[in-house]
Amino acid sequence: MSASTVAAGCLTVIALVVALPGPATTRGRLVRVLGDARRPPRRPDVVRVGAVLGGLATAIVLGDWGGLAVGVAVAIGLDRSLRRLEPAAQRARRLRELADLPLAADLLAAALRSGAPVDRAVGAVAQALDGPLGDRLTAVARSLRLGAEPEEAWAHLAPVPGAERLAVAAVRSAGSGAALAGALTRLADDLRADRAVATEAAARRAGVLIVLPLGLCFLPAFILAGLVPVIVAVLDDVL
Repeated sequence: MSASTVAAGCLTVIALVVALPGPATTRGRLVRVLGDARRPPRRPDVVRVGAVLGGLATAIVLGDWGGLAVGVAVAIGLDRSLRRLEPAAQRARRLRELADLPLAADLLAAALRSGAPVDRAVGAVAQALDGPLGDRLTAVARSLRLGAEPEEAWAHLAPVPGAERLAVAAVRSAGSGAALAGALTRLADDLRADRAVATEAAARRAGVLIVLPLGLCFLPAFILAGLVPVIVAVLDDVL
């Protein structure tokens, strides 16, 4: 039996173990029958299956025991690299939340200045935004109405980059009685300034990334037009 056959068999078994669901238990059967919103059914790990298949292809192409070792290394490297990539849906959600956060701070400050309680102001802002950040604010408002501690209620905004400053200001206001509207207005200005700086940095980085391929395109022409004649002339003199 060749090493490539052994590699194919081993990696195929690993892919099947990762892709197929585990053995059904009593609770698992009840979950499938009754449903469980908190624990969705297990789905195949597409990233790991893809990494294993990539390692399998590498091992088969290279063959021998060295190919098996390289295939395992490729599978591990692909698994780790692919998991670092941000899914498109998650990236779109994150960017939408970042874009809505300054507006949410301004709207919440305006609602508080009008005399609305914090929970109603947060709920009104959540309805106005109507997006992923609005969903999180809805959870905050619901927790506040149910009497949760401010730290627990505003923790729903923890996954949003930059929202920790909003949560800290709200928790501090609830504990000390400090005015929250002014802090939110300043926070909105700071968030917009941070976003402007990040946009400018991204534009500069994009310019560098655009110039680099163009430089690589001109490199062969530079070598042929500039270096090759010089090398030919030097060799002609030497020979």
